[in-house]
Amino acid sequence: MTVEQTEEQKPVREIRINPIVPTESVLVATARSMRPRKAEEPAPRDTRRHVETCPFCRGNEDKTPPQIARYPKDDDWQMRIVENLYPVLGDDRSQPSFVYGLQQAIDGYGRHEVIVDHHQHGIAVHEMSHEHLSSLFHVYQQRMAELYQMDERLKYVLVFKNFGPAAGASMAHTHSQIIATPVVPQNVHDEVSYSKTYFDRHHQCIFCSLIDEALTFEATIYDRGSGEVVRKIDVGQYVVEKGEKFIAIKPFASRYEWEVHILPLQHQSNFLDTAKDDLDDLAQVMQRTMARLDAVIGGAQFNFFLHSLPQGKESQSCHASYHWHLEICPRTSIPTGFELGSGLFVNTISPEEAAEQLRSVQL
Repeated sequence: MTVEQTEEQKPVREIRINPIVPTESVLVATARSMRPRKAEEPAPRDTRRHVETCPFCRGNEDKTPPQIARYPKDDDWQMRIVENLYPVLGDDRSQPSFVYGLQQAIDGYGRHEVIVDHHQHGIAVHEMSHEHLSSLFHVYQQRMAELYQMDERLKYVLVFKNFGPAAGASMAHTHSQIIATPVVPQNVHDEVSYSKTYFDRHHQCIFCSLIDEALTFEATIYDRGSGEVVRKIDVGQYVVEKGEKFIAIKPFASRYEWEVHILPLQHQSNFLDTAKDDLDDLAQVMQRTMARLDAVIGGAQFNFFLHSLPQGKESQSCHASYHWHLEICPRTSIPTGFELGSGLFVNTISPEEAAEQLRSVQL
């Protein structure tokens, strides 16, 4: 039996620190995957091309809130942007912020919009053409830029997609969402802040360092007493997919079993600065990554979201230290009381094994 086979049989039980945000950590406990639980079938997916009663399907444009844009502008549109019927933030009314003792509130001002990201009702991301995905990323860029320009009170624009009930999607028709907020979300603020701290110490973007490690680093760690191999880290061990301009990496401290991040290979802080030609490569890496996830998980339900450098003077000094990225978080489990109570994510599949399974998919 080889060393590698022996290592694979050993359960992993370790707390891993997120290198980007060191205050976040993940408990990788592979033995937990062996505990008895009821087998679950993949969630059924509505694969219909058109549904007469769906407000997002072609021909039902009058059933949605006011349209903001469509692409192209004729009746055979591929994508539409509409106002969200039930926004979490809005600009319809303004309330003063207040502080009362320890209680304080900021006016829930902002924008909440829906991008109907394909005219076909039940199409999945991996089934979309890479030309369509490239156009979708370009639409994301355009609308983000427009929102930033329309109101200086908006400090951050988040693009995200919920796919499947487990991921919080309330509509079966494929769609993305955009929420513009008057504050920078805490998790984005933490990424920007900690990456700036790392840059000030090492004069290197931490995201770029992680990409370099994924492509060039290998090591063998031995037990000091017995001399046995404790862990082997191989070049490309965390790489799931790679294009000419973008790379998909399995995070070392993955919060979710099948979590994957996509980053530009060359340093870039702002998604809005990505050239249109580069979006083609992003689309291909995204499509292939989602196809791998679908093949391994089967009917993957997921969230994905874009983290880009916030606009504003306070972020101007962070262009060299921050690296925009897209995070894909498949939802294959429900947070437990321990996770909610401790704030510590529990991952029952080692990121190394998950990355290997994803890479082994034949596309």
